[in-house]
Amino acid sequence: MKIIKILVIPAIAAVIFFGMQRLLEPKYMSGIYEGRLISEYYGEAISHDVIFLGDCEVYENISPITLWKNYGISSYIRGGPQQLIWQSYYLLEDTLRYEKPSVVVFSVLSMQYNKPQKEGYNRLNIDGMPLTDYKMESAKASAMKDESLLSYVFPLLRYHDRWKELCADDFQYYFSEKKVSVSGFMMRCDVKPVDVIPDGKKLPDYQFGKNSYKYLDMLTKLCKDKGIRLILIKTPSIYPYWYKQWNDQMADYADKTDLTYINCLDLASEIGIDYYTDTYDAGLHLNVYGAEKMGYYLGNILADSVPDRRDNPKYASVWNEKVQVYNWLKATQEREVKEFSKIKTFTY
Repeated sequence: MKIIKILVIPAIAAVIFFGMQRLLEPKYMSGIYEGRLISEYYGEAISHDVIFLGDCEVYENISPITLWKNYGISSYIRGGPQQLIWQSYYLLEDTLRYEKPSVVVFSVLSMQYNKPQKEGYNRLNIDGMPLTDYKMESAKASAMKDESLLSYVFPLLRYHDRWKELCADDFQYYFSEKKVSVSGFMMRCDVKPVDVIPDGKKLPDYQFGKNSYKYLDMLTKLCKDKGIRLILIKTPSIYPYWYKQWNDQMADYADKTDLTYINCLDLASEIGIDYYTDTYDAGLHLNVYGAEKMGYYLGNILADSVPDRRDNPKYASVWNEKVQVYNWLKATQEREVKEFSKIKTFTY
């Protein structure tokens, strides 16, 4: 009887602890949908020949469906809000536990951040990872001074007082959540044209920091060691401002390390980007129409490095389902824009 008590009591305590933890963790099913992006990857049924890393300049600016439909490229966007370069690096390390892509495309906008920025963004990029050394290394590199690393192992330590904010979503999505992306892409069909292109504020120093370069070197080495082609990219969002000095640094780095660097800001006309129709927030991000143009343009570059999977029954089955979801989301959002002048639906 004593042995049973010794075994049962801790087991009950663990069930209660993890049950409460699951309840109190944010579900990100309304409002900050981006909090679902990192974890959605782990439900994928196929591998991917191209992995995108970075912030909103990848997960809102590039359409994987366009890559598939036009080139048969299987891709996934492992992006997150204000994803820092070390978070991108450890996400790639984690991704390599599941698959080995032929190409990794990294958004260089995050090079401007040499140190951690905000806990909220850290959580959106790290909490969705499974508990591995890579998650903990990412947390160590990202944590603000007042953050507890143990809270990344046991989120209940961070969200224990969230009971005051519990809502219907926390109970409805206790066991499973709906998806908010299609292969990591978050769709927006509304349009808000660019009415002014802002000038960049003068900076005291335009040099990217040592920590940013440290992780760019690590990312470059990891890809070369694994036989993965690394492409550096600046997508055609016009804000935050991309300085010439930043562009020159990335061009020089790519030249010295034998990488491809693509500045899509300079290629916007060639890509077909129209800043009156292809952005939903006056140039900060592309909408689905701009993202599809980016997908078509990049696919032409990537097609030489990766196979066309459209004749593979397994890939075709999964991607055809993704296409159906994509088309439904697009039609739904376009109808909402027409009827309500704003987007109301994200999940499916």
